[in-house]
Amino acid sequence: MDKINVGLVGYGFSGAVFHAPLLKVSEQFAITKVLTSRLDDVAKDLGTVEVVDELDDILQDRTIELVIITTPNQFHFDMAKRSLTAGKHVVLEKPMVLTSKEAEVLIELANQNDLMLSVYQNRRWDSDFLTLKELIQNENLGSINTYVAHFDRFNPQPNQQWREHRQRGSGMLYDLGSHLIDQALYLFGEPQEVFCDLWNQREASLVDDYFHIILGYQRMRVILHCGSIVKHQGPKFMVHGSKGSFIKYGIDGQEAALSAGKLPDQEDWGADKPEFYGKLYVNEVGQEMEKTINTVPGNYPAYYQAIYECIRHGAENPVPAEDGLRTIKIIETAVKSSKEKAVIRLY
Repeated sequence: MDKINVGLVGYGFSGAVFHAPLLKVSEQFAITKVLTSRLDDVAKDLGTVEVVDELDDILQDRTIELVIITTPNQFHFDMAKRSLTAGKHVVLEKPMVLTSKEAEVLIELANQNDLMLSVYQNRRWDSDFLTLKELIQNENLGSINTYVAHFDRFNPQPNQQWREHRQRGSGMLYDLGSHLIDQALYLFGEPQEVFCDLWNQREASLVDDYFHIILGYQRMRVILHCGSIVKHQGPKFMVHGSKGSFIKYGIDGQEAALSAGKLPDQEDWGADKPEFYGKLYVNEVGQEMEKTINTVPGNYPAYYQAIYECIRHGAENPVPAEDGLRTIKIIETAVKSSKEKAVIRLY
Protein backbone atom coordinates (compact mmCIF):
# COMPACT_ATOMS: atom_id res chain seq x y z
CA MET A 1 0.00 0.00 0.00
CA ASP A 2 1.19 3.51 -0.87
CA LYS A 3 1.29 4.93 2.64
CA ILE A 4 0.95 8.62 3.41
CA ASN A 5 3.68 9.99 5.65
CA VAL A 6 2.36 12.24 8.40
CA GLY A 7 3.81 15.06 10.44
CA LEU A 8 1.82 15.30 13.68
CA VAL A 9 1.90 18.77 15.25
CA GLY A 10 1.18 18.65 18.97
CA TYR A 11 0.98 15.68 21.31
CA GLY A 12 -1.36 16.85 24.03
CA PHE A 13 -4.72 15.23 24.71
CA SER A 14 -5.99 15.65 21.15
CA GLY A 15 -2.87 14.43 19.39
CA ALA A 16 -2.24 11.53 21.74
CA VAL A 17 -5.85 10.34 22.15
CA PHE A 18 -7.83 11.30 19.06
CA HIS A 19 -5.25 11.13 16.27
CA ALA A 20 -2.19 9.00 17.01
CA PRO A 21 -4.11 5.78 17.89
CA LEU A 22 -6.17 5.97 14.68
CA LEU A 23 -3.05 6.46 12.58
CA LYS A 24 -1.07 3.85 14.51
CA VAL A 25 -3.42 1.00 13.58
CA SER A 26 -3.95 2.17 10.00
CA GLU A 27 -2.03 0.58 7.15
CA GLN A 28 -2.61 3.73 5.11
CA PHE A 29 -0.57 6.19 7.20
CA ALA A 30 2.84 6.39 8.87
CA ILE A 31 3.62 9.01 11.51
CA THR A 32 7.21 9.94 10.72
CA LYS A 33 7.68 13.12 12.77
CA VAL A 34 5.97 14.64 15.82
CA LEU A 35 6.34 18.25 16.91
CA THR A 36 6.13 18.24 20.71
CA SER A 37 8.09 18.62 23.93
CA ARG A 38 6.58 15.38 25.30
CA LEU A 39 9.35 13.01 24.22
CA ASP A 40 8.54 10.32 26.79
CA ASP A 41 4.87 10.14 25.76
CA VAL A 42 5.76 9.78 22.08
CA ALA A 43 8.35 7.11 22.83
CA LYS A 44 5.85 5.17 24.95
CA ASP A 45 3.06 5.35 22.37
CA LEU A 46 4.87 5.47 19.04
CA GLY A 47 8.29 3.97 19.64
CA THR A 48 11.15 5.46 17.66
CA VAL A 49 9.18 8.09 15.76
CA GLU A 50 11.32 11.23 15.41
CA VAL A 51 10.41 14.14 17.68
CA VAL A 52 11.21 17.64 16.38
CA ASP A 53 11.30 21.13 17.88
CA GLU A 54 10.12 23.32 14.99
CA LEU A 55 7.32 23.17 12.44
CA ASP A 56 9.90 23.76 9.71
CA ASP A 57 11.45 20.39 10.55
CA ILE A 58 8.22 18.87 9.26
CA LEU A 59 7.54 21.31 6.42
CA GLN A 60 11.02 20.88 4.93
CA ASP A 61 10.72 17.10 4.89
CA ARG A 62 9.73 16.24 1.30
CA THR A 63 8.59 12.75 2.30
CA ILE A 64 5.80 14.13 4.47
CA GLU A 65 2.56 14.72 2.58
CA LEU A 66 0.08 15.37 5.37
CA VAL A 67 0.38 17.72 8.36
CA ILE A 68 -2.08 17.17 11.22
CA ILE A 69 -2.38 20.18 13.53
CA THR A 70 -3.63 19.47 17.07
CA THR A 71 -2.24 22.51 18.90
CA PRO A 72 -4.34 25.02 20.89
CA ASN A 73 -6.81 26.86 18.66
CA GLN A 74 -4.92 30.15 18.57
CA PHE A 75 -2.03 28.54 16.64
CA HIS A 76 -4.14 26.81 13.97
CA PHE A 77 -4.23 29.58 11.38
CA ASP A 78 -0.51 30.37 11.22
CA MET A 79 0.54 26.72 11.25
CA ALA A 80 -1.99 25.72 8.61
CA LYS A 81 -1.04 28.65 6.39
CA ARG A 82 2.64 27.74 6.58
CA SER A 83 1.88 24.08 5.90
CA LEU A 84 -0.27 24.79 2.85
CA THR A 85 2.34 27.22 1.54
CA ALA A 86 4.91 24.43 1.87
CA GLY A 87 2.74 22.18 -0.32
CA LYS A 88 1.36 19.92 2.41
CA HIS A 89 -2.17 18.59 2.77
CA VAL A 90 -3.60 19.64 6.14
CA VAL A 91 -5.96 18.26 8.77
CA LEU A 92 -6.93 20.82 11.41
CA GLU A 93 -8.42 19.97 14.76
CA LYS A 94 -11.81 21.56 15.28
CA PRO A 95 -12.87 24.34 15.36
CA MET A 96 -10.50 24.86 12.41
CA VAL A 97 -9.55 28.49 13.16
CA LEU A 98 -10.81 31.40 15.27
CA THR A 99 -12.48 33.61 12.66
CA SER A 100 -14.31 33.23 9.38
CA LYS A 101 -11.77 35.54 7.74
CA GLU A 102 -8.94 33.17 8.70
CA ALA A 103 -10.93 30.22 7.34
CA GLU A 104 -11.51 31.99 4.03
CA VAL A 105 -7.79 32.73 3.66
CA LEU A 106 -6.88 29.06 4.21
CA ILE A 107 -9.56 27.80 1.83
CA GLU A 108 -8.31 30.09 -0.92
CA LEU A 109 -4.71 29.02 -0.30
CA ALA A 110 -5.61 25.32 -0.39
CA ASN A 111 -7.56 25.76 -3.62
CA GLN A 112 -4.75 27.73 -5.25
CA ASN A 113 -2.28 24.94 -4.47
CA ASP A 114 -4.66 22.05 -5.20
CA LEU A 115 -4.28 20.75 -1.66
CA MET A 116 -6.68 19.04 0.71
CA LEU A 117 -7.72 21.02 3.78
CA SER A 118 -9.94 19.13 6.20
CA VAL A 119 -11.34 19.65 9.71
CA TYR A 120 -11.27 16.83 12.24
CA GLN A 121 -14.94 16.75 13.27
CA ASN A 122 -14.83 13.24 14.72
CA ARG A 123 -18.24 13.53 16.40
CA ARG A 124 -19.87 12.93 13.02
CA TRP A 125 -18.77 9.33 13.64
CA ASP A 126 -20.16 9.04 17.16
CA SER A 127 -22.43 6.02 17.58
CA ASP A 128 -25.44 8.03 18.70
CA PHE A 129 -25.12 10.57 15.88
CA LEU A 130 -24.70 7.85 13.23
CA THR A 131 -27.88 6.21 14.55
CA LEU A 132 -29.82 9.46 14.52
CA LYS A 133 -28.59 10.35 11.03
CA GLU A 134 -29.80 6.99 9.75
CA LEU A 135 -33.24 7.48 11.31
CA ILE A 136 -33.57 10.93 9.76
CA GLN A 137 -32.37 9.78 6.34
CA ASN A 138 -34.81 6.85 6.39
CA GLU A 139 -37.61 9.26 7.39
CA ASN A 140 -38.48 7.21 10.48
CA LEU A 141 -39.26 10.47 12.26
CA GLY A 142 -40.97 12.19 9.35
CA SER A 143 -40.50 15.95 9.04
CA ILE A 144 -38.30 17.16 11.92
CA ASN A 145 -39.67 20.04 13.98
CA THR A 146 -37.44 20.01 17.09
CA TYR A 147 -33.86 18.79 17.45
CA VAL A 148 -32.25 18.99 20.90
CA ALA A 149 -28.61 17.98 21.49
CA HIS A 150 -26.73 18.24 24.78
CA PHE A 151 -23.01 18.03 25.54
CA ASP A 152 -22.95 18.38 29.32
CA ARG A 153 -20.20 17.67 31.81
CA PHE A 154 -19.64 17.84 35.56
CA ASN A 155 -16.51 19.90 36.15
CA PRO A 156 -17.52 22.29 38.97
CA GLN A 157 -13.93 23.50 39.35
CA PRO A 158 -11.95 24.77 36.33
CA ASN A 159 -8.87 22.71 35.50
CA GLN A 160 -5.46 23.76 34.22
CA GLN A 161 -6.03 22.93 30.56
CA TRP A 162 -5.51 25.74 28.05
CA ARG A 163 -9.21 25.65 27.17
CA GLU A 164 -9.95 26.99 30.67
CA HIS A 165 -7.52 29.92 30.37
CA ARG A 166 -8.56 33.38 29.22
CA GLN A 167 -7.20 33.44 25.67
CA ARG A 168 -8.48 33.53 22.11
CA GLY A 169 -10.32 30.36 21.13
CA SER A 170 -10.78 29.01 24.66
CA GLY A 171 -14.07 28.16 26.36
CA MET A 172 -16.83 25.66 25.75
CA LEU A 173 -18.40 27.36 22.72
CA TYR A 174 -15.26 26.87 20.64
CA ASP A 175 -14.61 23.44 22.17
CA LEU A 176 -17.83 21.44 22.55
CA GLY A 177 -19.96 23.96 20.70
CA SER A 178 -18.07 23.33 17.48
CA HIS A 179 -19.11 19.66 17.67
CA LEU A 180 -22.79 20.34 18.24
CA ILE A 181 -22.92 23.08 15.61
CA ASP A 182 -21.14 20.95 13.03
CA GLN A 183 -23.54 18.05 13.58
CA ALA A 184 -26.56 20.31 13.17
CA LEU A 185 -25.22 21.97 10.02
CA TYR A 186 -24.32 18.57 8.59
CA LEU A 187 -27.90 17.38 9.05
CA PHE A 188 -29.88 20.50 8.24
CA GLY A 189 -27.67 23.06 6.50
CA GLU A 190 -27.40 26.70 7.49
CA PRO A 191 -30.14 28.25 9.66
CA GLN A 192 -31.98 31.49 8.98
CA GLU A 193 -31.35 32.89 12.47
CA VAL A 194 -29.29 32.35 15.62
CA PHE A 195 -29.89 33.09 19.29
CA CYS A 196 -27.33 32.29 21.99
CA ASP A 197 -27.07 32.64 25.75
CA LEU A 198 -23.37 32.34 26.58
CA TRP A 199 -22.10 32.46 30.15
CA ASN A 200 -19.48 31.42 32.67
CA GLN A 201 -21.52 29.89 35.49
CA ARG A 202 -18.70 28.60 37.70
CA GLU A 203 -17.48 31.20 40.16
CA ALA A 204 -13.81 30.62 39.35
CA SER A 205 -14.28 30.24 35.61
CA LEU A 206 -12.30 32.53 33.31
CA VAL A 207 -14.08 31.38 30.14
CA ASP A 208 -17.56 30.50 28.98
CA ASP A 209 -18.65 27.18 30.46
CA TYR A 210 -22.34 27.27 29.51
CA PHE A 211 -24.21 27.96 26.31
CA HIS A 212 -27.73 27.56 25.01
CA ILE A 213 -28.07 28.07 21.27
CA ILE A 214 -31.25 28.11 19.20
CA LEU A 215 -30.89 27.80 15.43
CA GLY A 216 -34.00 28.81 13.53
CA TYR A 217 -34.97 26.90 10.37
CA GLN A 218 -38.43 28.18 9.32
CA ARG A 219 -40.73 25.86 11.31
CA MET A 220 -37.91 23.75 12.80
CA ARG A 221 -35.85 24.66 15.84
CA VAL A 222 -32.42 23.22 16.67
CA ILE A 223 -31.44 23.57 20.34
CA LEU A 224 -27.79 23.02 21.30
CA HIS A 225 -26.90 23.05 24.98
CA CYS A 226 -23.77 22.69 27.09
CA GLY A 227 -23.33 22.94 30.83
CA SER A 228 -20.26 22.26 32.97
CA ILE A 229 -22.09 21.70 36.27
CA VAL A 230 -24.44 18.89 35.28
CA LYS A 231 -24.09 16.00 37.70
CA HIS A 232 -26.99 13.89 36.41
CA GLN A 233 -27.31 14.19 32.67
CA GLY A 234 -30.52 13.86 30.71
CA PRO A 235 -30.84 12.65 27.11
CA LYS A 236 -27.99 13.35 24.69
CA PHE A 237 -30.48 13.66 21.85
CA MET A 238 -34.19 14.39 21.74
CA VAL A 239 -35.55 14.67 18.22
CA HIS A 240 -39.22 15.13 17.39
CA GLY A 241 -40.88 14.83 13.99
CA SER A 242 -44.24 14.41 12.30
CA LYS A 243 -44.04 10.61 12.65
CA GLY A 244 -42.59 10.31 16.14
CA SER A 245 -39.74 10.99 18.55
CA PHE A 246 -36.28 9.58 19.20
CA ILE A 247 -34.71 9.78 22.65
CA LYS A 248 -31.10 8.72 23.26
CA TYR A 249 -29.19 8.66 26.55
CA GLY A 250 -25.50 8.03 27.11
CA ILE A 251 -22.45 9.22 25.22
CA ASP A 252 -20.32 7.55 22.57
CA GLY A 253 -17.64 5.42 24.22
CA GLN A 254 -14.78 5.88 21.76
CA GLU A 255 -13.16 8.79 23.62
CA ALA A 256 -13.19 6.86 26.90
CA ALA A 257 -11.74 3.79 25.19
CA LEU A 258 -8.97 5.78 23.53
CA SER A 259 -8.21 7.60 26.79
CA ALA A 260 -7.85 4.20 28.48
CA GLY A 261 -5.23 3.19 25.93
CA LYS A 262 -7.39 0.92 23.80
CA LEU A 263 -6.74 0.85 20.06
CA PRO A 264 -9.50 1.05 17.44
CA ASP A 265 -8.66 -2.27 15.81
CA GLN A 266 -11.00 -4.44 17.87
CA GLU A 267 -14.02 -6.18 16.37
CA ASP A 268 -16.43 -4.56 18.82
CA TRP A 269 -14.94 -1.07 18.43
CA GLY A 270 -17.53 1.68 18.86
CA ALA A 271 -20.25 -0.64 20.17
CA ASP A 272 -22.81 0.96 22.48
CA LYS A 273 -24.04 -0.57 25.72
CA PRO A 274 -27.52 -2.09 25.26
CA GLU A 275 -28.84 -0.14 28.25
CA PHE A 276 -28.14 3.05 26.32
CA TYR A 277 -29.90 2.03 23.10
CA GLY A 278 -32.25 4.80 22.01
CA LYS A 279 -36.03 4.66 21.96
CA LEU A 280 -38.19 5.47 18.97
CA TYR A 281 -41.77 6.47 19.78
CA VAL A 282 -44.19 6.22 16.85
CA ASN A 283 -47.83 5.55 16.05
CA GLU A 284 -48.36 2.49 13.84
CA VAL A 285 -51.70 1.01 12.81
CA GLY A 286 -53.42 3.24 15.30
CA GLN A 287 -51.28 2.09 18.22
CA GLU A 288 -48.57 3.86 20.17
CA MET A 289 -45.31 1.96 19.75
CA GLU A 290 -42.03 2.14 21.66
CA LYS A 291 -39.15 0.62 19.71
CA THR A 292 -35.62 0.02 20.93
CA ILE A 293 -33.15 1.11 18.26
CA ASN A 294 -29.83 -0.74 18.22
CA THR A 295 -27.07 1.85 18.15
CA VAL A 296 -24.90 1.99 15.04
CA PRO A 297 -21.27 1.38 16.14
CA GLY A 298 -19.12 4.49 16.38
CA ASN A 299 -16.34 4.70 13.82
CA TYR A 300 -13.64 7.34 14.27
CA PRO A 301 -11.24 5.41 11.98
CA ALA A 302 -13.64 6.12 9.08
CA TYR A 303 -12.46 9.73 9.02
CA TYR A 304 -8.85 8.87 8.21
CA GLN A 305 -9.90 6.14 5.80
CA ALA A 306 -11.76 8.85 3.90
CA ILE A 307 -8.77 11.22 4.15
CA TYR A 308 -6.59 8.59 2.50
CA GLU A 309 -9.07 8.11 -0.34
CA CYS A 310 -9.30 11.87 -0.78
CA ILE A 311 -5.54 12.38 -1.06
CA ARG A 312 -4.68 9.24 -3.02
CA HIS A 313 -7.73 8.85 -5.26
CA GLY A 314 -9.45 12.23 -5.34
CA ALA A 315 -12.46 11.06 -3.35
CA GLU A 316 -14.67 13.47 -1.41
CA ASN A 317 -13.13 15.27 1.55
CA PRO A 318 -14.92 13.85 4.63
CA VAL A 319 -15.09 17.28 6.34
CA PRO A 320 -14.14 19.99 3.84
CA ALA A 321 -12.80 23.29 5.08
CA GLU A 322 -15.97 24.98 3.85
CA ASP A 323 -17.82 23.08 6.59
CA GLY A 324 -15.34 24.44 9.13
CA LEU A 325 -16.02 27.94 7.81
CA ARG A 326 -19.76 27.49 8.30
CA THR A 327 -19.21 26.39 11.89
CA ILE A 328 -16.99 29.39 12.66
CA LYS A 329 -19.59 31.75 11.20
CA ILE A 330 -22.22 30.31 13.55
CA ILE A 331 -19.83 30.62 16.52
CA GLU A 332 -19.16 34.26 15.64
CA THR A 333 -22.89 34.90 15.30
CA ALA A 334 -23.59 33.15 18.61
CA VAL A 335 -21.09 35.40 20.42
CA LYS A 336 -22.68 38.47 18.83
CA SER A 337 -26.17 37.27 19.77
CA SER A 338 -25.18 36.71 23.39
CA LYS A 339 -23.56 40.14 23.70
CA GLU A 340 -26.56 41.90 22.16
CA LYS A 341 -29.17 39.65 23.82
CA ALA A 342 -30.82 39.41 20.43
CA VAL A 343 -31.82 37.01 17.68
CA ILE A 344 -29.41 37.48 14.75
CA ARG A 345 -30.94 37.04 11.30
CA LEU A 346 -28.53 35.50 8.79
CA TYR A 347 -30.66 35.88 5.67
